[in-house]
Amino acid sequence: MRALLATILLAGASPLAAQTVAITNGTVVVGDGSEPVQGGTVVVRNGRVVAAGRGVSVPGGAEVIDATGKWVTPGIVAGFSRLGLAEVDLGADGSDDTDSGNGPFNAAIDVTPAINPKASTIAVSRADGVTRAVVAPVAGKNIFAGQGAVIDTGDDMDAVLRARAFQFVELGEGGAGIAGGSRATAFVLFRNALREARDLRGRIDGARQDDVLLTRFDAAALVPVVQGKQLLLVHVERAKDILNVLDLREEFPGLKVALVGATEGWTVAHRIAASGVWVIASALNDLPASFEMLAATQSNIGRMRDAGVKVAIGMIDDNDTRYQRNQRQYAGNLVALSKVPGATGVSWSEAFAMISSRPAEAVGIGGEIGSLEAGRRGDVVIWSGDPLELNSAPEAVWIDGVRQPLDNHQTKLRDRYRSLDREALPEAYRK
Repeated sequence: MRALLATILLAGASPLAAQTVAITNGTVVVGDGSEPVQGGTVVVRNGRVVAAGRGVSVPGGAEVIDATGKWVTPGIVAGFSRLGLAEVDLGADGSDDTDSGNGPFNAAIDVTPAINPKASTIAVSRADGVTRAVVAPVAGKNIFAGQGAVIDTGDDMDAVLRARAFQFVELGEGGAGIAGGSRATAFVLFRNALREARDLRGRIDGARQDDVLLTRFDAAALVPVVQGKQLLLVHVERAKDILNVLDLREEFPGLKVALVGATEGWTVAHRIAASGVWVIASALNDLPASFEMLAATQSNIGRMRDAGVKVAIGMIDDNDTRYQRNQRQYAGNLVALSKVPGATGVSWSEAFAMISSRPAEAVGIGGEIGSLEAGRRGDVVIWSGDPLELNSAPEAVWIDGVRQPLDNHQTKLRDRYRSLDREALPEAYRK
């Protein structure tokens, strides 16, 4: 009996298998920047997208879902987040794993062991159509924060799609503060770290010179960065800081860089475009919140896009541990901005791509996630209406072809207290 019970419990704990699903008659958004298709069909089989668009045939034996009057899109990709690394803001309560504090390591840190697939923030994000997230650590005592990951928001314990997907470094005002108070110091530390990694790579015996600042683990972690095998995400906001990062590639030509934040990116957009680097930009920085954001404007993304910069939307320092669902609101704002005289926004299709395929492309996995192109992972959302409108909501979500629950801590509290009998309330609430 105990053996049978254990088998049943294990079976219930196992993730559901991916099914063959055909979603028909919906407004289909592929997510690659192309226009939505009316009356389209999306077919997912064995966890992958088979086809999406008009004229797609439904395979025999598929579960058919009629999406008439609904929108069907790829899942939203959180372009920059700390999703799964923290629960609530209660100070030193042990629930925040975003930074290493005074720990001995920096660049060698890998966030993967700290990501909690059962964090309440992940379930809330999933319920609003976020199916994947770029997760980065916070810089502690060093400008190098460590290695981030790309995760899914599925209701299982296997969240990490790609571990050590990038190295994250904090420059600008934040990096200056960590480095001792000035940008000059931060850039010296940055260049020194890359030089130590380059020197370590060149030594067959792994020996190091005496004049070193990094631990052996940290230096070794930066070797793939100088080789161009690991993406380097750099947080900068000021135009001059952006140019300084781009100029670093003269000394380290192998660097594969993407910029994060870039509030003043529009002022040097042609230089960024010429470099070919990706920008994961904050979409709502429209006021000079600091001296490195004096040129802030909500037209930043539109202007960079018009100049040929490759842009995705991210949310660094913008409730990035829990409010990734706001990305679709920001994308919608960019669409509305295109109708404001003197402002620069983007088209609807491009705005949605900036929260789906573009973040995936920015971190090098556009061939896996972010769109409904054939062969991509089966991350699909059925929306009640236009997903960039705030009155629309997900009605069904699939990740890797597996349908996901949409309940979470918030919905359970809502359901519990929405129709609570007054006799069950404390006495003070009955009067």
